Amino acid sequence: MGSALPLGEPVPADGSLPTGTVIDPATDFGVYLHVPFCRVRCGYCDFNTYTSSELRGARQDQYADTLVQEVRLAAGVLARAGGNRPAKTVFFGGGTPTLLPPGDLGRMLDGVRETFGVSEGAEITVEANPDTVTPAVAAELAASGVTRLSIGMQSAVPHVLAALDRTHDPDNVRTAVAAARAAGLDVSVDLIYGAPGESLSDWRASLDAALELDSDHVSAYALIIEDGTKLARQIRRGEVAAPDDDLQADMYELADELLAAAGFEWYEVSNWSRGEMHRSRHNLAYWTGTDWWGFGPGAHSHVGGVRFWNVKHPAAYAQRLASGESPAAGREIPDAAARALESVLLRSRIREGLPIAELHPDGRRAVAALIADGLIDGPAAVRGRVVLTLRGRLLADAVVRALTD
Repeated sequence: MGSALPLGEPVPADGSLPTGTVIDPATDFGVYLHVPFCRVRCGYCDFNTYTSSELRGARQDQYADTLVQEVRLAAGVLARAGGNRPAKTVFFGGGTPTLLPPGDLGRMLDGVRETFGVSEGAEITVEANPDTVTPAVAAELAASGVTRLSIGMQSAVPHVLAALDRTHDPDNVRTAVAAARAAGLDVSVDLIYGAPGESLSDWRASLDAALELDSDHVSAYALIIEDGTKLARQIRRGEVAAPDDDLQADMYELADELLAAAGFEWYEVSNWSRGEMHRSRHNLAYWTGTDWWGFGPGAHSHVGGVRFWNVKHPAAYAQRLASGESPAAGREIPDAAARALESVLLRSRIREGLPIAELHPDGRRAVAALIADGLIDGPAAVRGRVVLTLRGRLLADAVVRALTD
């Protein structure tokens, strides 16, 4: 059901932003729509998701209308702060958004469109389990305005999928991609590497299978063991082995090699696209620190320098909105030091990097040693930017520590 919410100050019942919050109307605005439903919880997953037996009175068939209530509440909050803007990106995440009927997703999107407006040429993404995507579903999503489908492939190897508790038929990935393509949608496929029992040859097979698909974008994430998950408990009991850091590094290097050879370019540590036009603009907004509002149980938002987050359970979320109250559970305003650290942490991960001039003096002095260690690109540093090398991407956390300690 996801990790615990952070501590923070209370949010007024009407959801108003703190007095004095200034929203720059020129700052891009993105919308995240969380759909917290899953048929089965994967053993590695720490997201705020719920199976049917865990809903405790929350109704999946009423979810779209409930979420649109929060959209309307948010419009009032932003109007009072002078920050209403059309959405440049909309992202349906989860959970499994495509467990809902396409008409429900379309109704949620209509709520955003009618309340905020959606910019011309906006990127509108839906995450999908391969088994839930048919030609009819893809066509209906496209007709509602969706432009991009992000398909949870994870692996092409059955025993790896089993280790991750993924229940989809790997053959359905190809069917889902074909359906999305026939509907005129851009396609991304998501992969995970380092699962228990996964070998380098298993990973190569998954990469080869992904590259045989007609996709525009590939995300490849190292498996991370989150406290409280089934997989963490299995590792603690010695039932399965923990991920091997060296093997995961070899897997990352193989992914970068094969994806580059196939015409993909890395633009963020875990993301590759066929040229700049196919990058995930919504996720880039997170990495570059623009404004977004996250709707749904447990969703997080960032508007005008204020961070806030919703109550986690769908039932509590629905009850708050039914009584006319904001579902926000808490908020914070990061100080200058926290914002600077976060900027380095996030912007160093993207291909454009971050300006060296924005680092504190000790961070600027660390750049030369990081170049000598092969972690930062020397020519880019001469042009005034911190850009990770391939080795630097493997050791990104160490680079951040060196730049911020």
